[in-house]
Amino acid sequence: MISVITGASAGIGAAAAEALARAGHDVVLVGRSRARLTSVAGHVAQAAGRRPDTAVADFASFEEVTRLAADLLDRYERIDVLANNAGVMAAERRLTRDGHELMMQVNHLSPFLLTNLLLPRVTASGGRVVTTSSGAAKSGRLDPADLDRARRRWSAWLQYGDTKQANALFTVALARRGVAATCFHPGIVRTGFAPDSLYMKLLMAIPGVARSPEQGAGTLVHLATTPDGVKHPGRYFANGLPASASPRMTDAALAAALWDTSRAVTGLSADEVP
Repeated sequence: MISVITGASAGIGAAAAEALARAGHDVVLVGRSRARLTSVAGHVAQAAGRRPDTAVADFASFEEVTRLAADLLDRYERIDVLANNAGVMAAERRLTRDGHELMMQVNHLSPFLLTNLLLPRVTASGGRVVTTSSGAAKSGRLDPADLDRARRRWSAWLQYGDTKQANALFTVALARRGVAATCFHPGIVRTGFAPDSLYMKLLMAIPGVARSPEQGAGTLVHLATTPDGVKHPGRYFANGLPASASPRMTDAALAAALWDTSRAVTGLSADEVP
């Protein structure tokens, strides 16, 4: 089993990599820091007895994501699990080199691009796609015509919610195309996520609120290794179980509109993406 995990240089991505390697998967760690990936690879090797492969890419660049996909397709004849876990929370509105709002590109558009470039290999392998969403998706007000929130009031947390709602809608759209795709809420995890957020600092200070990275990775590992990752296409999970989602997270029309916009924004042709 070959499992590709993005955002694997820390947090739940690193924890999931170790758990999957212990379960016998050949893990491929994807992140933007080669040094941090090397460190995680060393920990995984010590824990599981096998050293995972690594691949470096910055999801703030479509060019790097496209190069990553070509590299993975060249290196691996099969991909059994694609775990879209890379994500970011930015307190201020920032644009990428491609001209898109940072959170929307890193959390949704680049995973959309990578997934579609790898999808023929994943489906040919009978594989599955697992995407890290969030309970914040329920508060999202995604507008496919304004993904970058350029024409709406800027709010970092509202935009983050939009990106996580996009993860859920992307999962719905993949399932409608016959892909074994699920997404999940990892909970509030004690990592370096959103270091500039006072809200997150307050949550971390409350005893019992934040989970360990290993606990946060639990549902990802569950969906990557058990029949639930195949039997419930399009579903949103939490704590290892199917969970309730807001109507906007499962809206087929909204999912279709987001798909069309994402395809246009990432430059994928109709031949590459149905």
